[in-house]
Amino acid sequence: MTSSQDRPRGGDGQFVRSLSTAERDARAAELRSKGWTYRRIAAELGWKQGADAYNAVQRVLKETVREAGEEVRSLELERLDRLEAAANEVLEREHVTVSNGRVVVLHETPLPDDGPVLAAIDRLLKIQERRARLLGLDAPTKQAISITPERAAALEALVEELGEQ
Repeated sequence: MTSSQDRPRGGDGQFVRSLSTAERDARAAELRSKGWTYRRIAAELGWKQGADAYNAVQRVLKETVREAGEEVRSLELERLDRLEAAANEVLEREHVTVSNGRVVVLHETPLPDDGPVLAAIDRLLKIQERRARLLGLDAPTKQAISITPERAAALEALVEELGEQ
């Protein structure tokens, strides 16, 4: 086994998983899906404790969710691009005021209708807001989380149990 100093790091300073580590993590997830305990998986794959197997399975699950999420995000961004293009077409088009099926004329010139332009602007702003949320560009909102003493004790017991596996 290589020491942590020998393992490559990415631009963010985090360790980069090697192919062999990714394969071993995938094997751990496969064994877990067959009902193996974390302790048994650790013994099978040469880890010291069940928590190592647990962490490997969690890495696989996290990566799987991330890949699916990135694909959905990409599709949603493409859809927003099409909506934005359609709204921009409305924004750029000339609009005239119509009343009772006839164009309203003022001084021999059709009276402009700003309604569709303003509606297109509102729609573009909504599209931009959705894109910003999807990409995480907005500042996060603060959340206060409280936990009862009973739940804290139950959580500590679960952490201890996982460490023993």
